[in-house]
Amino acid sequence: MTGPSPQRVAEDAVRRYLAGDAVARALGVTVSSVAPGAVTAHLTVRPEMLNGAGSAHGAALFALADIAFALACNSHGYPAVGRSCSIEYLAPASPGDALRATAVERVVVGRGGIYDVAVTRDADGALLAEMRGHSRQVPAAPTAPA
Repeated sequence: MTGPSPQRVAEDAVRRYLAGDAVARALGVTVSSVAPGAVTAHLTVRPEMLNGAGSAHGAALFALADIAFALACNSHGYPAVGRSCSIEYLAPASPGDALRATAVERVVVGRGGIYDVAVTRDADGALLAEMRGHSRQVPAAPTAPA
């Protein structure tokens, strides 16, 4: 007898992780796409997410990218944490902008993984930020499907 498919494991793991992520809930982050090692997450820029210049605070873009990264690296059903990441801000986002963060697994070797995350604006597809995250699986049994 075989276990659940990798897609089912990914969907269940992302659903559980997102349900426990208070920051994602507070920011209104939603997810539209899940696959093993890949997630697309969304956020709409609200007035309380603006910096002193009136554009989206870098922390809001980083949070969206980091949440997509966390979901992607946990999508295999094994708990993983971010070990490090770097982000490049390329263009501003404005109040009301719908943003999309697409996280893609580049490689997993042993317990370490590398993920790239592109943050874009839905209206025009403009690339606003690029993040690279390094994950580390923590010792634990895989989660069972819900």
